[in-house]
Amino acid sequence: MSTAETTVWITGATSGIGAALAQTVPYPGARVINIARRPHPTLESVRADLSDPADWDVVADHLAAELADFGGRRAIFIHNAFVQDPVGLIGEVDPVAYRRHVLANAAAPLILGEAFLRNAPADVEVGLVMISSAAARVPFAGRAGYGAGKAAMEQWVRTVRAELAQRPENRWVVAIRPGAVDTPALRADAAVDVSVNPLAPSIRQALAAGEVDSPELAARRIWDQLPPGPDTPAVVLLGEMIAPPGR
Repeated sequence: MSTAETTVWITGATSGIGAALAQTVPYPGARVINIARRPHPTLESVRADLSDPADWDVVADHLAAELADFGGRRAIFIHNAFVQDPVGLIGEVDPVAYRRHVLANAAAPLILGEAFLRNAPADVEVGLVMISSAAARVPFAGRAGYGAGKAAMEQWVRTVRAELAQRPENRWVVAIRPGAVDTPALRADAAVDVSVNPLAPSIRQALAAGEVDSPELAARRIWDQLPPGPDTPAVVLLGEMIAPPGR
């Protein structure tokens, strides 16, 4: 049994916002666990490919084992990971890759979030954070599966928050849109041909002008929102989207 007062699970803590969240955890002595396809060089890691439903069970079993014997005061799960590829127009991308994309981005967050809340003990602070995106409300060409996944995630958070309001446990859930952040994923988006991703020129321009947040700044702004207060909305907007050309 861990003696840490706080345990934080972060999916995709190996790069980008996830890595920055792991580096900036504000709870002294916190135990931080990475859930990703690649192990973290210094953190405990659970190897899982979130586009593979079999690995959802791996994560759920890990959570069940850790939370059954939880000796701390605070358990937080941050779902940050997503699968970027394929980027492309519907009907023009590889169908196998697209299926894995949908499983990872639309289904995995809901499955893992449910597993965490189901297994979390009732006598500690329990927090669930879903990292979202403006794609939840803005239709970005080439990103239909990704945007639909983020929209589903946000609606799930709204519904679960309403359910938790009827219960006495110290539990909270929130979705956070961090805005434009200089991550490997954003730079990969910038490199995509404009015929597939019309937003690519605007992303390149924003990166060149330094108009996007660093992962570290984004992570600290996310932590500043936690735990959410009674008046905090279910979906927190921390930054502006990158506007398409002509806007």
